[in-house]
Amino acid sequence: MSRTPEAVYSRIRREVADRADVLWDVALALHADPEYAFAEHHAAALLTGELERAGLVVRREVAGMPTAFTARAGEGPPTVALLLEYNALPGLGHACGHNLIAAAGLGATLAVHTVLDALGGAVLAVGSPAEEGGGGKALEVAAGVFDGVDTALMFHPGVYSWRRAPLTAQEQHRIGFHGRAAHPTGNPTEGIDALAALIELFNVLAALGRRLPEASHVQGIVTHGTATNIVPEYAEGLFGLRAATSRALDDLGEQLRTCAEGVALATGTRVTVERATVRYDHFRDSEVLSERFAAHLARAGIELTAPVPGVHLGSSDIGNVSVRLPAIHPFVAVMDADGSDHTPEFAAASASERAREVMLAATEALACTAADVLHSADLREEAWARHREAAAAGR
Repeated sequence: MSRTPEAVYSRIRREVADRADVLWDVALALHADPEYAFAEHHAAALLTGELERAGLVVRREVAGMPTAFTARAGEGPPTVALLLEYNALPGLGHACGHNLIAAAGLGATLAVHTVLDALGGAVLAVGSPAEEGGGGKALEVAAGVFDGVDTALMFHPGVYSWRRAPLTAQEQHRIGFHGRAAHPTGNPTEGIDALAALIELFNVLAALGRRLPEASHVQGIVTHGTATNIVPEYAEGLFGLRAATSRALDDLGEQLRTCAEGVALATGTRVTVERATVRYDHFRDSEVLSERFAAHLARAGIELTAPVPGVHLGSSDIGNVSVRLPAIHPFVAVMDADGSDHTPEFAAASASERAREVMLAATEALACTAADVLHSADLREEAWARHREAAAAGR
């Protein structure tokens, strides 16, 4: 086939159109059978089966996770990764639209596979479980799955159509205060109240919260207590931290530790602080690649805009990928902005006719963007240059 970009785009559009019904069937099958973090066995089997039948080399159980996989075609460098998410939310099903992410990543991978003879390089589908809380992509990064990859591409359905995702860094810390048990009426002066120390930490953090920078916050819950008729010797809380950047999250974590140690000193308790979950880095957008995706998506009549300033949409393990290599994570609306994801209404929207149209348009735009990456050394170099600049600035 011709190696010109327009010829490649035309072939990609035909491939996506030819697979449209199959891709939508995959999206609906995932939607009808929601599976949760690290237990997405049917989803992984369905997706790897489609990739294997198309001739890609599939590796299962990557990074020590039973439902993680990769599928590769071609030989890099260069190598472009397309990311698939497929876990659901307990009680809500696919209320984050991961069925659409998986189908689009699958379709884009298969379309790029058919044009590799004109492009060279390699395409790598990365199946990532447990985005909701388990950090599958963070574990894959740590295991080296993205080593040697030039760019990572995905899209996310939402209630906004934005070129980039304003996603914060986040982690959770478990804080335990150790005191001394006593009877509250028999020998209260012999006790050291661990719960009182934990409550005092909440008070200190409330005061701290009033002077934290934009996008930073600490939210805590009590996770361990004992009985009401004793001075408790142990009390524990779980604290979620978010910040605009990973560097700011490090600073917030140090502030949390300082507050906890200060409370322990003041109350005569001993405190332990430990990270309780996988850390999610902030999302670092590859602007040059997001612009390419937006331009391709515009052919389907979907216009992406910049995010609304000051609005942050949570956190995701795509952040861990994006701080290590150029990545995109645009949002494309499948319902109107007066709605919200993580709701039953969004779950229904993820199987709607609008969702089908968005998924197919995003599939085509992802595949065309991946083709641009493989075709143009200048584009890859620009993406990496901007990525290194952002890293040096801590953005």
